[in-house]
Amino acid sequence: MASNPDFVQFIAEQCSGAGQMVAKKMFGDYGIYCNGSIVGLVCDDRFYIKPTEACRPMLREVDLRPPYHGAKDYFYIADVDDRDYLSALVRETCRALSASKKKA
Repeated sequence: MASNPDFVQFIAEQCSGAGQMVAKKMFGDYGIYCNGSIVGLVCDDRFYIKPTEACRPMLREVDLRPPYHGAKDYFYIADVDDRDYLSALVRETCRALSASKKKA
C-alpha cells in the first residue's frame, strides 16, 4: 500500500522547524530529506526516522521496526501531531547524520 501524498506533505510541514524539508517518491513510498540529507521515510502512511543514538533519548517511546519488508529497523514515530516534537527529532537526526558523515 502506498502512502497518501497529503499525509506525506503533512509530515514534511510538521518537521519544517528542523530545516528545509523535501519529500521524494521512492518505490511507491517517500523519503524525507532535511537540508539535503535523508532522515526518514513515510511508508504506508507511517513516519519513520533513521535511528541515531543522539535521537534515542528524545523519543517519547522507542519503537524500532522496519518500514517495509526487508528493511533495517527505523524509529517508528506514532505521534505526528506535535510539530515541535517532530522538528526537534528531525533536527537532531540530521545533526547526528551530518556528524557521522564528517567522521567518515
